[in-house]
Amino acid sequence: TVIAIARNEQRLNSLKSECKYPDNLHIEIKDLTEKIDDLPNYVKILKDKYGKFSGMAYCAGIAEIKPIQVQDYASLENIFNINYFVPMMLAKGLVDKRNNIGEGTSVVFISSVAALSCDKGHLGYSGSKAALSASMRVLAKECSKNKIRLNCVLPSNIKTPMVTSLGEDYELSQKEKYPFGFGVPEDVANMIIYLLSDKSRFISGQNYVIDSGGVI
Repeated sequence: TVIAIARNEQRLNSLKSECKYPDNLHIEIKDLTEKIDDLPNYVKILKDKYGKFSGMAYCAGIAEIKPIQVQDYASLENIFNINYFVPMMLAKGLVDKRNNIGEGTSVVFISSVAALSCDKGHLGYSGSKAALSASMRVLAKECSKNKIRLNCVLPSNIKTPMVTSLGEDYELSQKEKYPFGFGVPEDVANMIIYLLSDKSRFISGQNYVIDSGGVI
C-alpha cells in the first residue's frame, strides 16, 4: 500500500492509472509547504486514515541557478522549505513510534550530488541538499534505538522536468561528466526500493551517490 502525496492532482491520477495494482495506491493532494510546522500532525492524520507507516520516500525538490549577486532571502527560504524543512518535519512525524510499525521502518530522502560537488550558482540548492544529507545522519543515530533506518540517495543529473527546465545549454555543459549519460528516474527508484526493503536491514545513516561514476 502506497500513499502518494503531491500538489498536482492530474499527475497523481496519471500515476495511479499506470500502477499494476491501482487500488493499493492512495492519493493525497496537498501542498506540503503550507503549515510546515504542522506536518508531524499531518502524518498522524494519515496514520489514522491508512494505518501505521513502514517507510517513507521523500522525493520533492526544487532547484535554481542564481549567483550570489542576485540572490535574495525569499528564494533561499523557498528552496530550503521544500528541500529541507518539509522532509525534516515529515520525518519527525513518521519516526514517532505511534505512527510507524517499529523495527523495519525505513526512511529515504532524495538529496543530490550537489551536496558534495557544487556548481556555480547553486547556492540554495547545494546548501539545502547538504543540510538534508547531514541531518539524516543525525536522525539515523537518534532513531537507531527504535530500529528505524534513515538513508539518503544522492543522484546526479536525472532526466526529470526539474533538470530539463534548466535549459539545453546546461545539459550540454554537463554531459561530459557522465560516462553512461544522464540517468533516468528508474535508476533512482531502484535504489529507493532497496533501501526501503528488508534487504537493506543492516544499512542506516548512509549517503549513496548515483552518478554513473563520473561526478564524484
